Amino acid sequence: MKHPRVAIVADWIIGGGAERVVQQLHTMYPDAPIYASYCTPEWRKRLDNKVVTGYLQNWPFSSLRKFAGLISPFRISWYKNIDFSDFDIVISATGNGDAKHIRPPKGVTHIAYCFTPVHYYWRHYQMYLTDPGFGFLNPLARLGLRLFVKPLRRKDYEAAQRVDHFIAISDHIKDDIQTYYNRDSAVISPPVDTERFANVQTSERSGYVTMGRQVPHKHTSVVVDACTKLNVPLTVIGNGPDHDNLVQRAGSSVTFLTNVSDSEMPEALARHEAFLFASIEDFGIAPVEAMAAGTPVIAIAKGGALDYVNPGKSGLLFQDQTVASLTKAIQQFQSQSFNPAAVRKQAEQFSSSRFAKAIISFVSSVARDSKEN
Repeated sequence: MKHPRVAIVADWIIGGGAERVVQQLHTMYPDAPIYASYCTPEWRKRLDNKVVTGYLQNWPFSSLRKFAGLISPFRISWYKNIDFSDFDIVISATGNGDAKHIRPPKGVTHIAYCFTPVHYYWRHYQMYLTDPGFGFLNPLARLGLRLFVKPLRRKDYEAAQRVDHFIAISDHIKDDIQTYYNRDSAVISPPVDTERFANVQTSERSGYVTMGRQVPHKHTSVVVDACTKLNVPLTVIGNGPDHDNLVQRAGSSVTFLTNVSDSEMPEALARHEAFLFASIEDFGIAPVEAMAAGTPVIAIAKGGALDYVNPGKSGLLFQDQTVASLTKAIQQFQSQSFNPAAVRKQAEQFSSSRFAKAIISFVSSVARDSKEN
């Protein structure tokens, strides 16, 4: 099978880390259609009008898509009925949605590039039960999650058993796929656009930086509190529901930037001594972007950070998601030195070109095995 016919499937396409993967897959397989339950007009253009959607794109489903569990049965039904008989390989880029529920016919191989087993069914069920994130509708969301989580878990598990090959975005997610789906997986980290940081120059580095959506479960408060306690300069880039809380607890050494553009971001990361990261993430693109700018990372020793923070070379790890643990790590960092070139070299292991080579190699191997069998 010299040139396998490939189709791409996504949970939804609205903007974020998952969409970067879909965009990179589109670059690799430009003729492949991209099936998704929903796609914004902007992303439809960015993907050269290759996106195929159905009735879920329209009202009322378009307005209800944030209520993932509520419309999950409709999404599952839609994915199950997509016809893949004209393809050899189907690559689903899937995490908290239902793209893995596709049912390619016999002889068509399904590769699931898995961002995570569905958070609110599995690892983060209790967190979502505590705070579903729907404001005044939280009581209704909690009731729905309690009532439907068992059948939804069962369907999700069954769908995972029909996948031919899993690829995990990190060793952390590889472990979760094994734990919740009882499936083995290869690990191919998501693509990071390291090239746009290649020519960033900074004459002097000072203070610390963190960046990301400001929501409680990201624990940016730990970073703000630690730098406030040490009275060291911290720049917090981003915005979100937890922003006001972070501003209120921050000391005079903390600065907030809510409107840093994509073009300004490389320099904003490059002019700081270290990037602070207290969130336990499935992978974590922002820290790798900081490393691509030559900025070492001080991260919690859990989740995706274990894949890219090499202690003493590209940063440091701290053990607990607490102010005391991060404070100790910052103090340790202040007595060490890091080579920006070595930090950048570590980040290059997660470049877009490296991702493309790894995926193409994996797909070619699968296609060869399918032909031999």
